[in-house]
Amino acid sequence: MSGFRHVVMFRWAEGTTTSQQEEARVRLAELPGVIPEIRSYSLGHDAGVNEGNYDFVVVGDFADRDAYLTYRDHPAHRAVIDEYIKPIVDQRAAVQYEF
Repeated sequence: MSGFRHVVMFRWAEGTTTSQQEEARVRLAELPGVIPEIRSYSLGHDAGVNEGNYDFVVVGDFADRDAYLTYRDHPAHRAVIDEYIKPIVDQRAAVQYEF
């Protein structure tokens, strides 16, 4: 299988509640039902095994770069970012690659 993968990690801002974090997770988890370009979608909170890790990760697989760009710019995705992620994120790291 070949495709295009997007990996994004977040560190939540100090004072962010577990309720806010869970709401962000729930809203992100809804996206595969709304954006058909998502081939595979995995997300979760850090397991807490190693110090210094990010708090949360999203891994999305797409058929190709264009499918990823459709996801990236999709209004439903943008709304989740603007309403649930940006208000609680302190740091973000991301990478996209072909596989």
